[in-house]
Amino acid sequence: MMRLFIVDDEAPARERLKTLLADIAADCPNQVVGEADNAQQALGAIVAANPDVVLLDVQMPGASGVHLAADLARLPDAPAVVFVTAFEQYALSAFDVQAADYLLKPVRASRLAEALMRVGRSRVRMAAAPATVAAAHVPVMERGRLLKVPLDDVIYLKAEMKYLTLHTKERDYLVEGSLASFEENWPAVFVRVHRNALVAKQAIIGVARGQASSDDDGKGLEAWEVILKDSSERLPVSRRQWPQVKALLR
Repeated sequence: MMRLFIVDDEAPARERLKTLLADIAADCPNQVVGEADNAQQALGAIVAANPDVVLLDVQMPGASGVHLAADLARLPDAPAVVFVTAFEQYALSAFDVQAADYLLKPVRASRLAEALMRVGRSRVRMAAAPATVAAAHVPVMERGRLLKVPLDDVIYLKAEMKYLTLHTKERDYLVEGSLASFEENWPAVFVRVHRNALVAKQAIIGVARGQASSDDDGKGLEAWEVILKDSSERLPVSRRQWPQVKALLR
């Protein structure tokens, strides 16, 4: 039986969540152990109720749901947080406070059940292997859902026009941010091969002669491309990035 606490400043929204929870109870047994209409009131009540999951709105009078989630994350036995909001733009902030999921209103019963079941599976894995450190993920918003792409799955990132595309073996994603931020945050993971491309170091399995890079100012110098594991695409290596790419192959 999953214990739930609901935080939303609108009473009808709280009632709708309770109705949805009753609808999915057969497949996802649950019990609502408390509710609150603001973050200040909620923090103490959540500590007292000790729920497994907090269903949390973002925009509320006073402190936001994101601030409350950050406070909850510091608790010794922190509950999982599932954001339930009408606003898509806070998804990256939700990821920063380690939210388990991000649901957009109006929430479907099936989507709520999926989120709670995912939390349940995650807690089982943590109980079975408490010493395991969760792998880093890249947050991706797609059709109103917050997805977490494991960093280990990333083959390369490429900046094209106004977009940043993340490539994995299975598919591509559009992500927010810049190549510089990925390069700064994970210097041990990525190497820049060109002004518009970062490649996962573990994905580089070789190099081959290729087309001259636009970074080489058309000087006709010897040009190289990286050969990538699990990808047929070859990315050009600029002249200024060639020394560090070459060093990875020694």
